[in-house]
Amino acid sequence: MASENSPLLAYRLLGEEGAAFPLPGAGGPGAASARKLSTFLGVVVPTVLSMFSIVVFLRIGFVVGHAGLLQAMVMLLVAYFILALTVLSVCAIATNGAVRGGGAYFMISRTLGPEVGGSIGLMFYLANVCGCAVSLLGLVEAVLDVFGADPTGSSGLRVLPQGYGWNLLYGSLLLGLVGGVCTLGAGLYARASFLTFLLVSGSLASVLVSFVAVGPRDIPITPRPGVNGSSVPPRFGHFTGFNSSTLKDNLGAGYAEDYTTGAMMTFASVFAVLFNGCTGIMAGANMSGELKDPSRAIPLGTIVAVAYTFFIYILLFFLSSFTCDRCMVGGWRDKGYSKSSTNDLSDSIFIGMILAPAKVVSGGGNPWGAVLYSWGLVQLVLLAGKLNTLAAVVTVFYLVAYAAVDLSCLSLEWASAPNFRPTFSLFSWHTCLLGVASCLLMMFLISPGAAGGSLLLMGLLSALLTARGGPSSWGYVSQALLFHQVRKYLLRLDVRKEHVKFWRPQLLLLVGNPRGALPLLRLANQLKKGGLYVLGHVTLGDLGELSSSPSSHPSWPLSQTPDASFCIDLLGICGMKPNTLVLGFYDDAAPQDHFLTDPAFSGHAGGTGESGSPSLSTLFPPPRAPGSPRALSPQDYVATVADALKMNKNVVLARACGALPPERLSRGSGSVSQLHHVDVWPLNLLRPRGGPGYVDVCGLFLLQMATILSMVPAWHSARLRIFLCLGPQEAPGAAEGRLRALLSQLRIRAEVQEVVWGEGARTGQSQEEEEEGDFVNGGRGDTEAEALACSANALVRAQQGRGAAGGPGAPEGGRDVGEGPITVLTFLYLPRPPADAARYPQYLALLDTLSRDLGPTLLVHGVTPVTCTDL
Repeated sequence: MASENSPLLAYRLLGEEGAAFPLPGAGGPGAASARKLSTFLGVVVPTVLSMFSIVVFLRIGFVVGHAGLLQAMVMLLVAYFILALTVLSVCAIATNGAVRGGGAYFMISRTLGPEVGGSIGLMFYLANVCGCAVSLLGLVEAVLDVFGADPTGSSGLRVLPQGYGWNLLYGSLLLGLVGGVCTLGAGLYARASFLTFLLVSGSLASVLVSFVAVGPRDIPITPRPGVNGSSVPPRFGHFTGFNSSTLKDNLGAGYAEDYTTGAMMTFASVFAVLFNGCTGIMAGANMSGELKDPSRAIPLGTIVAVAYTFFIYILLFFLSSFTCDRCMVGGWRDKGYSKSSTNDLSDSIFIGMILAPAKVVSGGGNPWGAVLYSWGLVQLVLLAGKLNTLAAVVTVFYLVAYAAVDLSCLSLEWASAPNFRPTFSLFSWHTCLLGVASCLLMMFLISPGAAGGSLLLMGLLSALLTARGGPSSWGYVSQALLFHQVRKYLLRLDVRKEHVKFWRPQLLLLVGNPRGALPLLRLANQLKKGGLYVLGHVTLGDLGELSSSPSSHPSWPLSQTPDASFCIDLLGICGMKPNTLVLGFYDDAAPQDHFLTDPAFSGHAGGTGESGSPSLSTLFPPPRAPGSPRALSPQDYVATVADALKMNKNVVLARACGALPPERLSRGSGSVSQLHHVDVWPLNLLRPRGGPGYVDVCGLFLLQMATILSMVPAWHSARLRIFLCLGPQEAPGAAEGRLRALLSQLRIRAEVQEVVWGEGARTGQSQEEEEEGDFVNGGRGDTEAEALACSANALVRAQQGRGAAGGPGAPEGGRDVGEGPITVLTFLYLPRPPADAARYPQYLALLDTLSRDLGPTLLVHGVTPVTCTDL
């Protein structure tokens, strides 16, 4: 948020003590000199000038002549319905905070993010480029209607030659004039905008007066060369004055060929021409950087301008249909006639048409590069030379921008963010959604090709900006929407509806420092199977003394609590809570800095990552030095395990995970095919017992976790080996058959091997001993338990054979790539800690003996059923 000024700073609420409080509306230092325009001059005037384009001067007869009065009114109502919905969204966004320069781009980018805002802003810019070309072509038509050479040979002022080449020349000359005005600066436009408004209003007034002041007359319709250059015979239209028969004749539609393209006009193509003249509602919003009070001026001025232009359009449609017969309206339709024929003040219309393109200038400053670039783009568009065709493209681009504004407001409303409280309240998510749907529907009705191309262009621009851009401090409404939806669905997670067949591991991994536990982080990520995965750290001490701890880094998730049990118990919400605790093993191994060797971090260790953000290696302190004191005692470590089991959490202790492969298992190189095994020992080796009862809940949990790991693509090449321990009196084969039947029911593919184990050890114990979970009783079994752990360790190592990862006989680096299979990971049954906390050190020593020199090992204790044989 450092790059984004707080509104409170503008009011000096966060400034120096005793500073003055400026009046509301002051935007900060220099705002008084930069923001000068009022609502009328800054919003009403630009919006009206933008909406009174070539349609009001040249295309009223075109629309009525093709569509008739009834369909023309329907088109106007549909167009203004879409505009009204977008205006409501603009008003809501504009009154939700301080609006700065940028107009539509500012609103969209600050809501949907810079990627979408940039793409929409660029398309809005292209729409204005095409709109400038449309205005220039309309001006050329107006000039030629007055001064163009008459094919019939009449003389007078009609001396300008006509044709595609001449029209392009005239348009290019006018574009040079407009470009020259733009290079003089936007101040010229600001000073002349009110004069332009008066001239346009005067021209419209003269048109309205002409319908009443001019009597009935026959008016020659000056023909224009046809599409193929052929001459068109002259015709006469009749201005009848107010006549009900004339109105009746003009009610129905009379679609004909377009005089510029020769294509048959339809409702959609005529609507595109009409809607292009109704666009411009964002002109006031685009002046946001020049307004005294944008949050008030934009809603009020835009609504006034839209209502005013709507009234004028309705009046012109009605008067044209009431006073001009079908032949004369048809002349307007064929564009062989100018409205100046019935207007004694035709020079005012001509002046208004000359000044119309001048509104396409920058909102402030004098950007030479942008002016020249825009000039070149407009010149390219002028090559098309087809006014009505360009109108369809411009309309589609404007509709995309309007749909984006509606989508921005809809997103803010659906996100239900507390800070979205606009003072303009005449909107709802229904109006926003209807606005988006209306814009998209009309886009495809007008021109399916242009609509699809514009959406594709927007997607490509968004992808490009996403790939090239970096994070911003503007805020992304997508994050608010995700939070809203995630919270809603989290609340729907009902723990009472949980079923064992849909169980998945949800892991809480507690580590001292990620730099020394990177392989374990990857392994836990592979074990989660799409479940919750939380990386945490518990720091003991006073919060006031932890200013230099990793908690100062927002990317380091931690929980500063007096006891890890609080972190385990309180973490999560509803059904999204960790069910399995993962810890690194407590041994004397020296910590390693995996950030220095892992390719994901070593490339820019200690520097900065992409987009200038600090790399992960700079966010965490170096690993603990060998021999330095630990932050956790053995007593606290075992107590954490015991507390997790008491809270009905599964526990996984990971040892020697640094020898795990960094990405995926390799099958070897050349002609040597390396076979990898994942060994599973689903019984308590420190309490062996025979019979089928050994497959308890914990044993099934081991099988499930090993199976989940084998489903990960990185572990597909590994084979599961399940070791079946036979009691001293148990015959070989019987237990293996029962285990294979169980594996078949559980859909687990694994190799089963029988080993003899438990001879000379206790094969039974009392219920009190089983519940206590102790290894020794009455001090009699310390030596016996140690010997049993050594024997179990030797048994596991023997089954691993030569080449076990990190085991005896393995070369430096923890792996033998010679012939024969290797065990890359071992799952062992983790016994419960003793009930007596005084025996925690002996318990940890037995675990150390049991898992020593076995390579990567997971000691697992499961307390919840996780397997199911039903559908």
